[in-house]
Amino acid sequence: MAMEIYWGSGSPYAWRALLALEIKKVPYTSRLLEFSKGQHKTPEYLALNPRGKVPALRNGKVVLAESLAILAYLDREFPQPPLFGRTAEQAGLIWKSIFESMNYLEPVANRVIAPLFFNEAAEKADDIRAAAKDVHAELAGMERRLAAQDWLATDGLSAADIAVYPWIELLLRAAGKEAAGPLNLGLLPLAKTYPAIAAWCDRVRAVPGYDKTYPPHWRN
Repeated sequence: MAMEIYWGSGSPYAWRALLALEIKKVPYTSRLLEFSKGQHKTPEYLALNPRGKVPALRNGKVVLAESLAILAYLDREFPQPPLFGRTAEQAGLIWKSIFESMNYLEPVANRVIAPLFFNEAAEKADDIRAAAKDVHAELAGMERRLAAQDWLATDGLSAADIAVYPWIELLLRAAGKEAAGPLNLGLLPLAKTYPAIAAWCDRVRAVPGYDKTYPPHWRN
């Protein structure tokens, strides 16, 4: 039986897992869950992941949740191409980039993204603007890094790129919301504000199989 991946459209964590599967060229069965219908809270899904979060991966008797755990599993189960580097130094650099994103970019990015996605921009405008300043500080560091090299951590696509990229796309989508206009977030157009990051995004989008991972509800 093919590997199964349970995911939700627009989840950055699920997007990571989908990208990894496509990069590894692993055959899989897609199980798209609709959040609006509560499909991530059904007894059947909670038996796989009691937290009711996505993604979850099932490969025979192996069941895993948490996106980075899934990436680590796939990298051991299907070693080529490696996502976590070929050397100890590369592995360290990749994990450093991932943890920097988790600890510094994602928390402030979510303070921008969530209110814009859930129609709370007006009442949280001050906090969004404050968070946006911290977002720009993190993006400036990424910009310097990507101006000097094609990929975030090493000389090739790695788990660092897969982990961070969905958050950049979420930021861009949030910044494109009508409610974001009065906030003057200064994120768009990305090619002008952060050209090296924009070029890196284009490189990720050019990965074979990328189109299959793109959130389907964003196409409308």
